Amino acid sequence: KTNQLQRIIRTGRTGHWLNHGKEHCLVGMKGNPPNLNRGLDCDVIVAEVRATSHKPDEIYGIIERLSPGTRKIELFGRPHNVQPNWITLGNQLDGIRLVDPELISSFQKRYPDGNCMTPGKNP
Repeated sequence: KTNQLQRIIRTGRTGHWLNHGKEHCLVGMKGNPPNLNRGLDCDVIVAEVRATSHKPDEIYGIIERLSPGTRKIELFGRPHNVQPNWITLGNQLDGIRLVDPELISSFQKRYPDGNCMTPGKNP
């Protein structure tokens, strides 16, 4: 992605040869999840570079195994990030995308007209 030699010449910084090829994944949890499985998966995923913000498919399985049976939300998601059993939020999604039947039913009961973005409407 980057000409590393040019970066060193311009910035004088060394030791950043692989920064362009890695990303961090932050996982936050609310409350005390009953089934938190630590140490099941490796901390590193080696995968092909994909389109911008296109995560490796393996990350979703790792997070599912970390906390099975819990609700999951992805912030700043794009259409290619939508996953079953996840709520995906992002300004590049056209409307609301829910895949899980239970979430769809709950959403339709709470917002019959499908509009959850009206100010003051959320209880």
